[in-house]
Amino acid sequence: MTTQVMPFVKDGFPLDQIVVEGIRVTGFHGVLATERESGQLFKADVVAHVNTRTAALTDDVTKTLNYSDLADRVAEVLAGDPANLLETVAEHIARIVLDMDGVECVDVAVHKPQAPLHVEFKDVIVRIRRDLKSGSLWADKRIGSAAGLPDDLLAEGHLTLANDPFDERPFQPVRAYLALGGNIGEVEETLKDAVHALGRVPGIHILRTSHLVRSAPVGGPDQPDYLNAVAVIETALAPRELLGACQGIEVVFGRERGEPNGPRTLDIDIVAFDDLVGMSDDLILPHPRAADRAFVIVPLADADPDAVIPGRGGVATLVNSVDASSVIVVANPWPGDALPASD
Repeated sequence: MTTQVMPFVKDGFPLDQIVVEGIRVTGFHGVLATERESGQLFKADVVAHVNTRTAALTDDVTKTLNYSDLADRVAEVLAGDPANLLETVAEHIARIVLDMDGVECVDVAVHKPQAPLHVEFKDVIVRIRRDLKSGSLWADKRIGSAAGLPDDLLAEGHLTLANDPFDERPFQPVRAYLALGGNIGEVEETLKDAVHALGRVPGIHILRTSHLVRSAPVGGPDQPDYLNAVAVIETALAPRELLGACQGIEVVFGRERGEPNGPRTLDIDIVAFDDLVGMSDDLILPHPRAADRAFVIVPLADADPDAVIPGRGGVATLVNSVDASSVIVVANPWPGDALPASD
C-alpha cells in the first residue's frame, strides 16, 4: 500500500498488523466481455489487524495468523468467480480474511493496473476497511470484551501468561464478579433485565448485586453518563462459557460493537473469576482495567467489601486509590426487587 494504514483500536488498545502486499494473480473480473474472456493482472494488498502478543510471548506459530494461508485465500478470490466490480472483489477478500482466527479488522486494496481506460494511467485501486462490527456475517467469531493485553500490566507483573485454562469448568462452583453498564435507552430497566437473564443461565447463581451508580464516560466520543452495577455470582461454568453467556445477553439487549469506548445499551464484563490469572486471544482475567476504574471498584466494594482482584489486591484498599468523584449512587438497594431464582 502506498500510504500507512491507521491502526485499528479495540477496547482502547491499537492492534498489531500483519501485512501481505502485492499478491499478483490473473483474474477475469470486469464488465466488458473481453475482460471476462482474456483475463488480466490483478493485485491485492492486505493488512490484517490482530493481537500478536500471545504468539510473541510463546514463540508459537499456532497462536498467530498464517500469512501464507492468508495469501492463498486472497489469491483464490482474485482468480476465482468473475465479478463486475473491484468493490465486489475487495468485499469478498475482506470476508474471507475476517473469517480467519484472530482477525478483528482488515484493510484491502485491490489493484487493476491493466484496466481498459482511454487515457494513460498508473493504476486503478479500490481500498476498503472492514471489521467484525460491520455486520452479522462473522457473528460466530468470538469477540472478547477484555481482549488485548496492555503492555504496562504485563510489565508490572499483574498478569501472567496462562496455558488457556478458560475452557475448564471448576471442580465446584466458584465466585466471580460481573460489571454491568450502559448509557443508551432505558438503562436501569436493561440492567435489571440483564441481571435476571444472567440468573436464568444454568450454572450461574446470583448472590447479590451492588447499588446502582451513575458515572461519567471514560474515553471515547461525547456521550451520556453511564449507569453501572456489579453482580456477585457463583458459577459452575468455565470462564469462556461465562464470557459467552455475557456476550449473548449483550446481543439480546441490542449491544452493537461500534466505535471503541462508544455508547452502548449494555456491557457485561468479567471482573474476576475466582483466583484465576491468565490471558488468551479472547479473554484476560482479571479484567485488565477493572482495578483502576472507579465505576467498577465503588459498586464492587459495596457488593463485596472482602473481594480481591488477583494481582491487584483487596477492593477495600483499591477503592481508596481511585478517583470516585464522578461516581454517584443513584439507587440503594438495587435492583429493588427479589433477585432471580437461579438454575
